[in-house]
Order: sequence, then C-alpha cells, then structure tokens
Amino acid sequence: MDAPGLPSLPHGYRALVIGASGAIGGALLAHLQADPRCGRALGLGRSTDPAVDLDDEASIARAAQQLAGQGPWHCIVHAAGVLHGPFGRPEKRLNQLHYAQLEDTFRTNTFGPALVLAHFAPLLPRKERALLAVLSAKVGSIGDNRLGGWYSYRASKAALNMLLKTAAIEVARTHPQTVLVALHPGTVDSALSRPFGGADIGRPPAEAAADLLRVLDGLPAEASGSFHSYRGDRLPW
Repeated sequence: MDAPGLPSLPHGYRALVIGASGAIGGALLAHLQADPRCGRALGLGRSTDPAVDLDDEASIARAAQQLAGQGPWHCIVHAAGVLHGPFGRPEKRLNQLHYAQLEDTFRTNTFGPALVLAHFAPLLPRKERALLAVLSAKVGSIGDNRLGGWYSYRASKAALNMLLKTAAIEVARTHPQTVLVALHPGTVDSALSRPFGGADIGRPPAEAAADLLRVLDGLPAEASGSFHSYRGDRLPW
C-alpha cells in the first residue's frame, strides 16, 4: 500500500493539524510530515508555539495571525475532540443530563472548532486547491441515530456538522477550489475510545489517519460541505 499523502494539492503544500497531541491528530501529522510533496506540516495544541487552546478564543486568533504570514496553508485539519471528561461518561438517559457536562462537551467539540473555522479559513489559498477538514463522528448524524443515548456528544457533533456546512457555503464564494468537509474516523484505539472498548475494537491511529487522508484527497470541490466516513461513503446529516 502506498504511503498516504495529498497528491491532489500543489507540490510543496503546507499543512496544519490542530489537536496534534491526540492519537489521530498525531498520526495525521506524522503522515503529512513524511510526505515528500509536503513543504511543511505543523501540529498545533495547547503546548505548541503558537499555542491553540480551544477554551481561549484569543489564543486561536493569535495563532492564526502568527501563521498567516507563513502561508498559504493548503490543508488544515481540526482533530481535537472529547467524548468524556471530568463531568462523567456520555449520558445514556435524559435524567443524566446536566449543564456542566453539556457545556464542557460543546466547548471542545463545537465552540472551539467553530472559532478555528472562523480564524483559520482565511489562511487557505484563494486560487489553488485546498482542504479543510474537521473530525466529526457518525453518532453525530441525526438521520443515522437509531440507538439514542450519548446526548451531549451526539448533539455537539451534529452542531459541528452544521457549522461546517454553513462555513462551506460562505467559503465557496471566495475559495472556489477549497473543500470543507466533516470526517468520521471510525473507532480508533485512542485515549478517547479506550474506556469504551477502543483498544479491542478500534483500528491503529496510523491506519485511521491514512484512510482519512485518502478520502480527503479524493474529494472534488463540489463535495465541499459534506460529511464522509473513513471508507469514503457519504453520511447523512
């Protein structure tokens, strides 16, 4: 199997991975850095320079401003997210909902990525092919929801999908060759999924990242504003 890369982008393309300290983000960054056609691949997170903290809008704005002069950036992937945190595991029933967990989940999975879209989309080239992806989840599909449960996680990803779709419509007016897309990575062995059996049923992060890059690379401009799985199939909103 060929090493993953983004051959549809111009030679010497520049790439950013936000959330590179996570399993999938780190694997995406490693693949991009290993691509001989990639001129530069940079990972961003709370401890990088520049730093990106999804709880701090000013840090997102500063990072984008600092990187703007080093662009354009042809590929931007937002790979940060949370499934469970200090306020408990995903809610299985309505009576488990509480404000703190809802807010915490939305801040990381929805509000932070929305601000990344707002501040980083202008770093994309206007007259060349470019890719901007956010990692979503199939359980965020309203049309595919048949089991219920996982209230705040599902809702935060559904909201992220709407933000991505809406941004794609706007960005297409000024960046007609750019693809904005939501991607479902599947179950991956990571800190996020391990408490739910990810170590037993998930794929290695490097394999998942390779699949995501292949899907992303194959999407035409007309696919901007869509939702795809790591297999390439289009998912319902």
